[in-house]
Amino acid sequence: MKAFIFFLLLGIQGAAAVTHSLKYFLTGSSQVPNFPEFVVVGMVDDVQIDYYDSNTEKAEPKQDWIARNTDQQYWERETANCWGSQQAFKANIDTAKQRFNQTGGVHLYQWMYGCEWDDETNEVKGFEQDGYDGKDFLSFDMKTETFITPVPQAIVTKHKLESNRGFIAQKVNYLTQICPDWLKKYVSYGRSSLMRKVLPSVSLLQKTSSSQFHCHATGFYPNRAEMFWRKDGEEHHEGVVKGEILPNNDGTFQMSVDLDLSSVTPEDWDKYDCVFQLSGVNEDIVTRLNKVTKKEFPVGVVVGVIAGLLLLAVIAGVYMWQKKYKGFKPTNTSDTSST
Repeated sequence: MKAFIFFLLLGIQGAAAVTHSLKYFLTGSSQVPNFPEFVVVGMVDDVQIDYYDSNTEKAEPKQDWIARNTDQQYWERETANCWGSQQAFKANIDTAKQRFNQTGGVHLYQWMYGCEWDDETNEVKGFEQDGYDGKDFLSFDMKTETFITPVPQAIVTKHKLESNRGFIAQKVNYLTQICPDWLKKYVSYGRSSLMRKVLPSVSLLQKTSSSQFHCHATGFYPNRAEMFWRKDGEEHHEGVVKGEILPNNDGTFQMSVDLDLSSVTPEDWDKYDCVFQLSGVNEDIVTRLNKVTKKEFPVGVVVGVIAGLLLLAVIAGVYMWQKKYKGFKPTNTSDTSST
């Protein structure tokens, strides 16, 4: 596999250069019911391109444009790489449990890695991070070529990896050269799909007459989008809660932004509107609030939001780490065991 979850927030007005991403998420688990012990997910621009798990022990494409541009040897290589990582992750979990003085119970060891490429400046950035039981364990600093850890249990791993300068050189070469080269190939394979623009449907919803207003946009692509409330034409922040951009099952995205108007009379509701902006599209979708806004919150919307969260969690097998990292999978070097 060659790379994977990060969300860009661009200055949306007008055409903009696109930063593409290739990310891989590897998740090893222990005693998680009805979930494979090892899962690998690869993503380009937050679109899943391939998948492997320990139940099937077979890497497979998840996009037609990936399948059309790869052959059997490619997937045999990917399967072999993933199978090797699967064995390493078993050892990693056992070692991590010893470091944290744990015995049984549910545990997850995760590895995210990949790269970004700006198609206008040609600038590339690599990233890699490990997590254990939903918390940061180890991350690679590209500038210093060293590992950073917030927990003492990872100090041994840090010293072990940093002492192998050949391993570090391989890692840097992958993240700055090999990964971007593959990313550019994948983008060329799926350009018509990855570069498409799909506008959403936008709804204004309210659970009860006294609850906050929920502006919900769904079905848009790509996920480089922004949504906010305005009052009298000016961006409004008081009483506003913005949600995350979440995936839909069909490859599109959804998001929402809530507004509390409990202290505002219905006669003044028409001062507020919800604005959705999609990167590369100059025209905003503006939905004005007024006192006859339909006050209902369809079950389908709730289910859609929950399904989006479950899709992200189940496919990638990951916890939500700090937003600044946004992504992950192990580089294919001679040393795949990190703990």
